[in-house]
Amino acid sequence: VPWYGRPGGLIPLAGLLSFGSIFIELYYVLTSLWNYKFYHVYGFLLGVYGILTIVVGMTSIIVVYFCLNAENYLWQWTSFGSGASTAGYVFLYAIYYFLFKTQMNGFLQTAFYFGYMGLISIALGILCGTLGHTAASQFVRAIFQNVKVD
Repeated sequence: VPWYGRPGGLIPLAGLLSFGSIFIELYYVLTSLWNYKFYHVYGFLLGVYGILTIVVGMTSIIVVYFCLNAENYLWQWTSFGSGASTAGYVFLYAIYYFLFKTQMNGFLQTAFYFGYMGLISIALGILCGTLGHTAASQFVRAIFQNVKVD
């Protein structure tokens, strides 16, 4: 089976595409959280959330399609993982943001920052994983609903 038929090669790529749709807005959200700036563009944030929802759904459907084409029918966790892998990139970006964009130092500030960013990343992973699984589930149901087994 080629690399594009294995979940291990597809899941990180799906997360990278999803992260690419939000990383610019993520900078402003993190700046408002950690650098005491005001965030007041909530309509744009809602638009970015809509784009994230569409991108996570579409990438999960593509990943599941490639897995089904490779005759790998264990698509459920693959679809969840392809959406949830966005959270790994968000946490990596949080590490970059901590090192280069904040002036935090000391154990307490570091523990506070990474504790909260870990919780935010886990919550985002569960959200995006659920969105990806829901989209892939509807896709699989749609493509197999007219298959007759005699």
